[in-house]
Amino acid sequence: MAEHHDTAPAELGAPMDYPEHEKTYNLFLALSKWGVVTCVGLVAAMAFGFFAGGFFSATILFIVICVAAWFIL
Repeated sequence: MAEHHDTAPAELGAPMDYPEHEKTYNLFLALSKWGVVTCVGLVAAMAFGFFAGGFFSATILFIVICVAAWFIL
């Protein structure tokens, strides 16, 4: 097997900007959370509109789910 004899430091570029990394990660988490809420609300509203109501009632249910998630999460 070949051996790796690298004596240079692992980080050669600028120092890491950890506050910016945390802001980016928090934005990613927020977008992921609201993306999941939107998809689940949309699927639930489409199922409700198909089986029980119509377009108007499904739209109202979607809005209710999103507002409830805003207060709960």
